[in-house]
Amino acid sequence: MKCFFTIFIMIWAPISALAEILNVQPVAPGIWAIEGPATQRTPENLGNNATFGLIETRDGAVLIDPGGTWAGAAMLHAAIRALTGQPVTHVINTGGQDHRWLGNGYWKAQGATIIASSAAVFDQEERESLQLTMLSQLVGEGLKGTEPVYADVTFRTGYVLELGDRRIEINHAGAAHTPGDSFVWLPAERTVFTGDIVYIGRILSVMDFSDSASWLDAFDAIEELEPMHLVPGHGPLTTVKQAQADTRGYLKNLRNRMRTYIDGGGDIIGSVQVDQSEFDYLDLFDALAGRNAQTVYQQMEWE
Repeated sequence: MKCFFTIFIMIWAPISALAEILNVQPVAPGIWAIEGPATQRTPENLGNNATFGLIETRDGAVLIDPGGTWAGAAMLHAAIRALTGQPVTHVINTGGQDHRWLGNGYWKAQGATIIASSAAVFDQEERESLQLTMLSQLVGEGLKGTEPVYADVTFRTGYVLELGDRRIEINHAGAAHTPGDSFVWLPAERTVFTGDIVYIGRILSVMDFSDSASWLDAFDAIEELEPMHLVPGHGPLTTVKQAQADTRGYLKNLRNRMRTYIDGGGDIIGSVQVDQSEFDYLDLFDALAGRNAQTVYQQMEWE
């Protein structure tokens, strides 16, 4: 059984000291999942309400997602220093949500190279202003120093990073939670970092910019790899079986039931009544199930 441990990190902000807990989970030798809290973005978590990853190589470390703010990135850096003496030389943005890229500026200042799909960068540019406005309301002073910084290296469908003793494959199999979502695959270690394609223990969020049909295709691309270790975009280190239940199972159930509802003449107002109760064990179910139903209705109405 893998051991789990917690790193306590103190970040000093101009107004007060902010304490945050990141759960660090060993995945394989030199590979870790770094899990942020399963809550909304707050002044305490500095926008790090997601799961990140770290890959150590002989020639530097690779960070999977940079944190949601400059201060959030610094918080991650404190955790990383406790795990490896290697500098972070590369940062991979797995998508367009704020915690997948708005910490880029911090890492760029450390000399890291940023990598992302071109679809993710386009999405980041499109939603930058809205995200910064949202974060200013949610994290307050914790947003200080955060500026949009985009990838140095972009790719359309795939990119291979060979660093030290590691081969790291980055794949954009299609839109999912965001248009540019990618997953990171380490074939030798049979480990995948899924970004926002997989949610564990909490309900996923289907937004206006999400693609619920393509999301299932992206999940299938991960499943076909038959990973031994799966690090989700939200939640702890997990198994393919659990990911199938919490992510694919939820999304397929919603889409299948919504198809029946639409074919029966149902409208968007009543779509919130489509039965999702099988998944009410997931965190944030009550908050997001209704919105997910209406968004999926809008997407499927014209399919």
